[in-house]
Order: sequence, then structure tokens, then C-alpha cells
Amino acid sequence: MRSIVYSETGPSDVLRLEERAVPEPAAGEVRVRVAVSAVNPTDWKNRSGGGVSVDGQAEITPNQDGAGVVDAVGSGVTAFAPGDRVWLFLSAYQRPTGTAQEYTVVPAERAVKLPDAASFDQGASMGVPAMTAHRALTVHEGGPARLARGTLTGRTVLVAGGAGAVGHAAIQLAHWAGATVITTISSPAKAALAKAAGADVIVNYREEDAAARIREAAPDGVDLVVEVSPAANAELNAAVLANHGSVAVYATDGGAHVTLDVRHHFALNVRYQFLLLYTVGPDALSAAAEDITAALADGALGVGEDAGLPLTRFPLAETAAAHDAVESGVVGKVLIDVADQ
Repeated sequence: MRSIVYSETGPSDVLRLEERAVPEPAAGEVRVRVAVSAVNPTDWKNRSGGGVSVDGQAEITPNQDGAGVVDAVGSGVTAFAPGDRVWLFLSAYQRPTGTAQEYTVVPAERAVKLPDAASFDQGASMGVPAMTAHRALTVHEGGPARLARGTLTGRTVLVAGGAGAVGHAAIQLAHWAGATVITTISSPAKAALAKAAGADVIVNYREEDAAARIREAAPDGVDLVVEVSPAANAELNAAVLANHGSVAVYATDGGAHVTLDVRHHFALNVRYQFLLLYTVGPDALSAAAEDITAALADGALGVGEDAGLPLTRFPLAETAAAHDAVESGVVGKVLIDVADQ
């Protein structure tokens, strides 16, 4: 099989295309013929040496997320059978077997059946961004621990950076669950993407008084903020949060240190919830996988320009260019075509 591998961390040119033997699934594992692999920021950061390492491995195949068809199952696996369409998450976490190859082997709990109506592009686009968004939307005090239609009815969600992959998924999931969704963006083009994703109120923070616009849309304040840039947005969040509001932080864009007005925040009973998908735990991952699959089956998680998430595609041999595209901040989702669909 064709496989992208690297034997040392560094820039994207450490990635190389090699021929490798098709792996055999061990007990509790499934082998998947990968149709589409997806690239997330965590993938190029891990490859560059700045992320989660896989100690003791001679070579690693990158990319956490993907979608394809189960090809074989190891002993003890009863939830899957050859021919099942699946989406994959955390394929390369503490393992050398990511999705940038024609066949990959993963623990069965990191594969999820893909609804018949959902494409491989949709499946590959879930994983890190959608599961992060799910976690961010289920940490609010008194809020739902699971998402379904109507579970966020009556709540107002602010999604910072609604044109990013996590922001896009957060808008879609919050909209599906019945929330009023406000998002901040930086350009008219990104505003169009946020609207296509389902945002109710779109605020261009470069051209408007963001706090005033958000307060106009949510006079009683925002219940939950899905935050990509806590340092840059701390003052804005403080100005718009409702009593018992929560800020779910999943990234450090714009600075790694946050300064807060403590008295203001304890007066509002504000909760800051930090989250990292790698260490969030199996229960949260399982809940996210189930709810995301339900949303996929319900047609709520579309991808592509019309759904607010432009797709940029590369062939497997150009995985390095795909990593570079994500590192450079391309808008939308970067996908790698591994096999004919």
C-alpha cells in the first residue's frame, strides 16, 4: 500500500511517500481502507515536533481524521464488519497509524459508523473539529451533556471565529440543537460562510462595535462562548456574558495568557472551561461520536462552500502541500484523496 511517513519531526518536507505492507488488525482493532484523510492544525504541529509525540516509533503516518470502509476486524470486534462505512478520529494519537495511507488500523472505539446519507468528505471532516465543538457546547452550567434537536433551545451561543473548522462545526451543532447562534468574523467572505453554516447573528469585529452588536442580539447576555482566542477576546467576553455564563476554550490563537477582571467574573458566576480532545476522556469522546453521527444522519453537518466549509483537496502524494495549506491558515477544510470513492 501507499503510505505517507516521517521518521523525524520538522517541516513538511520530512514527509515522504513509501510502499508499506498492509497492516493486520490486532485484537480489538479494525482495518480501514481509507477513502479520504483530513488535515487539522494538530497534524502539522505534531509533525513539526510541537505537538503530541509518539515515543519509540521508527516512523509515523500522520493525520488523525479520515473516512473509509472497514476491510478487516481483529478478534473480539463485534460492532463492525467488513464493508461498513466509517469515520475515524484520533487515529494517530499515541499510535503511528494515521490516515494518510491506503489502509490504517485503529482501535475499534476510534471508528464510528457513517450514516448512509453522509459522504466520505463529511465523515473525514468530523473528528477533531466536530468533537471539539461538541465538547465546547456541552460544558455550560446547567446545560445539556448531550446534543440533539432542541437541547439548546432558549440558549444563546457565541462562536468566536465562525469561519474556522471548529467554529463552523460549533455553529452547525448549536443551530441543530436549537440555540440562537451569534458568531464573530473578520471579513465579508467569512460572514457568507458563517451564514451558510447557520449563524443567526454575524458580527464583523473589525468593522463594528462587537460588544454592542452582541448585546443588541442578546440583551440578557450570552450563555456560552466557544472560544478560539481567549487572550484577545477576554474583554469582549466579559462584556457580553450572562450570569452563570461559560467560556469553553479550545485554542490559544492570539496569545497564550489571559488577563481577567476577577471581581467582574465572580459577580457573574462565570465558568471558564478549558478542553483538549486528546485528554478529555473516553466518555466524552463516545458521547460526541454518537451525537455527531446523529447530526450527520439528520443532515445537519454539511461540508463544502454551500454549507460554509470550503474544501481544498490534495492527492496522497501531495500530503506535504496539504499540511502547508493548513499551517498557512487556508479557510475551510483540507482533505486528501487517498482512494477512489
